Amino acid sequence: MPAPQTRPSSTAHVHYQRRRPVQTALYQLVQNHVDSFYAQVEAQTGHSLPPYIKAEFDAFLDCGILTNGFLRLRCEDCRHEKLVAFSRKKRGFCPCCGARRMAETAAHLTDNVIPRQPVRQWMISFPIPLRILLASQPQLLSPVLKVIHRAISGFLIKQAGFRPVEAHTGAVTLIQRFGSAANLNIHLYYLFLDGV
Repeated sequence: MPAPQTRPSSTAHVHYQRRRPVQTALYQLVQNHVDSFYAQVEAQTGHSLPPYIKAEFDAFLDCGILTNGFLRLRCEDCRHEKLVAFSRKKRGFCPCCGARRMAETAAHLTDNVIPRQPVRQWMISFPIPLRILLASQPQLLSPVLKVIHRAISGFLIKQAGFRPVEAHTGAVTLIQRFGSAANLNIHLYYLFLDGV
C-alpha cells in the first residue's frame, strides 16, 4: 500500500531570486549604446526616433532597478524580508515585462474568457508599407481588425453550413508589434473557437 501523500507545509522554504537586469547582456547593450543608436538613426534618416520608442528604452533601463522603487515583503512566520523592484509594465521589448504580461494574459483567457472548447489560431501578417502605416496611425488598426474578424467569421459560418444571421463565432485578437529581431512588425493573432 503506498504511503499517504502529505501536503507541503505553509512554512516550506521557497527561494526567491531577485531579478538583476543590470547584469544581463541586453541591459548592458542598451545602456552603453542607446545614445549612439539615436544619433545613428538621426544621421541615416534625417529624423529622430518617435518619442514612444525612446520612452520604451528609458522604461526598459528603469525596470527592475531597486533605486527606482520597490516593495518590501516580509514572511509572517520567520520575519525574513525581501525587496522586490517595481516593474515598468511596458509593452516593448523588456523580457521580464513581456513574459509577465504573456503569462497573465494566457491565464486570464484560459480561466475566464475562452470556454473549454477547441480553438484555432489564425496569424495575420501585413506588407511592410501597411505595417508602417498602422504603426504611425494606430487608429486605423481597429477598422482593419473588424474587417479581418468579419472575413474569418463569415468563412467559419459558411463552412458550418449556416448563414451569417443564423450563427455567431467567438474570437480574441492579440496584437503583436515587434518581430523576433525587435523590428517593427505589426501582426495579429486571432484565437477563434473552432466552430460556430
